[in-house]
Amino acid sequence: MTLLELIEAQAARLSEAGVSFGHGTTNAFDEAAWLALWALDLPLDALDEHETDAVDDAGRAKTEALVAERIATRKPAAYLTREAWLQGVPFYVDERAIVPRSFIAELLADATIDAWLSDETTRVLDLCTGNGSLAVLAAMAWPDVSVDAIDLSVDALAVAAINLERHQLAGRVRLLQGDGLKPARGPYDLILCNPPYVNSTSMAALPAEYRAEPELALAGGSDGMDFIRLLLADAPAQLKPQGVLVLEIGNEREFFEAAFPQLEAAWLETSAGEDQVLLLTREALVAGGFGGAATHSNDSDASSQGASS
Repeated sequence: MTLLELIEAQAARLSEAGVSFGHGTTNAFDEAAWLALWALDLPLDALDEHETDAVDDAGRAKTEALVAERIATRKPAAYLTREAWLQGVPFYVDERAIVPRSFIAELLADATIDAWLSDETTRVLDLCTGNGSLAVLAAMAWPDVSVDAIDLSVDALAVAAINLERHQLAGRVRLLQGDGLKPARGPYDLILCNPPYVNSTSMAALPAEYRAEPELALAGGSDGMDFIRLLLADAPAQLKPQGVLVLEIGNEREFFEAAFPQLEAAWLETSAGEDQVLLLTREALVAGGFGGAATHSNDSDASSQGASS
């Protein structure tokens, strides 16, 4: 049996079992390829050069067992392999943190956000950092920028710390534990946030693969805007005068616009369209009735706190 034949057979099993995708792949073939390549210790981008390779009985058995586990547990493949890729960068992940898949990663990679920054940009915050992937990608995108990363979950921050070490960024990315912007050490030039935004009706209908993730990272209340309401109120005080907030809201644009009709938002195009990620300037937030207090800085005691786990 060749590798391609093995993948096709496993894809058929996944399809027949009715598993759900969306944690790095969107279809049964790609999911089967990921699991097979990982099980056979092959690079995840090496299918084309290995698809005609013969797979021995041991390799086939290992792949089949992994696919069986995927079907039986309904866990995302990333939790089984302990690895997820975002914009070509590998990240460690386990059940303590949401599987990284933010569309903000695309905007970091293609420099879309750069147009809103300047030569004076020095400080970035990744709020709701999870496994730290956006903080890592931001540090990679802007080598001269310092990055803070906040999460309420101590467990998620422990996963983020693994990724900072993996990418040798522990010295440039500071982890802070706390609720929302409370532990923030602003003001920042840029705040990135992929918050919990799934509305309660959608939460109740989520497939098992999504329910395997921490609910804290997903559930956003009846209209998905609970966390976002608090964020918008607090954000101006943590942004520099020309600062911007880049916010991911998934499929909740209708709820966002109903909750904040007064806000002038710039919707940013990603591979999922123009409804997933928006940008708000500090000026727009203040004009929309949020914050308005003078920006402040806690840099004088910035080294006295910060989680490292």
